[in-house]
Amino acid sequence: MSLRAGIVGLPNVGKSTLFNAITNQKILAENYPFATIEPNVGVVTVPDERMDKLKEMYEPNKFIPTAYEFTDIAGLVKGASKGEGLGNKFLSHIREVDAIVEVVRCFDDGKIIHVDGEINPIRDIETINLELAISDLDIINNRLDRVSKKARTTKNKDDLLEVEALEKCKKALEENIPLRQVDLSDDEKKTLKSYSFLTLKPIIYLANIKESELGNPDNEYVSQVKDYAKKENAQVVSLCASVEEELSELSKEDKEEMLEGLGLDGSGLDKLITATYDILGLATYFTVGKDEVRAWTFKKGMNAKQCAGIIHTDFERGFIRAEVISYTDLIECGSELKVKEAGKARLEGKEYLMQDGDICHFRFNV
Repeated sequence: MSLRAGIVGLPNVGKSTLFNAITNQKILAENYPFATIEPNVGVVTVPDERMDKLKEMYEPNKFIPTAYEFTDIAGLVKGASKGEGLGNKFLSHIREVDAIVEVVRCFDDGKIIHVDGEINPIRDIETINLELAISDLDIINNRLDRVSKKARTTKNKDDLLEVEALEKCKKALEENIPLRQVDLSDDEKKTLKSYSFLTLKPIIYLANIKESELGNPDNEYVSQVKDYAKKENAQVVSLCASVEEELSELSKEDKEEMLEGLGLDGSGLDKLITATYDILGLATYFTVGKDEVRAWTFKKGMNAKQCAGIIHTDFERGFIRAEVISYTDLIECGSELKVKEAGKARLEGKEYLMQDGDICHFRFNV
């Protein structure tokens, strides 16, 4: 399963520069609103030092890390959900993503215009979040008009549950509460899943700061964003989009040298990916061999049979067992054979809960 994130924000906050850094593609990044008029989609690999070690150990014919897909849409403005700026149609491009990355401008620069004339990150956040909420509310109102009449007539259990869940969501949005903060039952979440509500998705606020502030990223603006995010239990990642773009063009050695010179222990993009994995409750298991070394993303709490299904539905349907060793044991022992000799290789059944760093070989029969 590839991870998908949608990048949103006002015009001129650094979204396109960030996207350039993420994908190392040269899309248009201009100093005026609406430079991006079609959604840009880029796929990058998830950084994982364990994959580098496995590649060295197995020297495989194929090497496949997990993927992270970013969709960058046009800058939103107040009234976007009603067609202002480039309109609501661009919000539809991010309805299928797993998480929202909201880029917030947290630096002063008179040479880069702000759509509202001054820097105010909380106002910017509230503008974007309101547009996301209104877009969700429009979907709810349109659906309620149809399904409520049907539910009253048929008394169908599923229809009644849907009406109840939609009414709960409508009330929350009208009170300026994003749906991710609404207490929904498992049945209600299942009922609402097909709507892909934007405010139901986990959100990360990406504070775009100046290069000169990288050593001390909590400036006044960033502190305001963190205080705001704390209220809804959201995460904040600080980075300098222009620096990330520079880093993306360097070799691994030059990148490490630049990071050291900046006093950083890693890139902002790596921290963004880590934060996204955290809020989505994701982890990684591996399949290894001479033919292929591959990383697979799964949700924490998935069992061995379900994780086998990520590779192929036949693996899940005909699951017999999983042969499992941990990445840590493999590195400590030096080879799969030595892991087995040390008695650390395991045979696990379908109910085994997969752990981050497990190296698996699935046995199945269909």
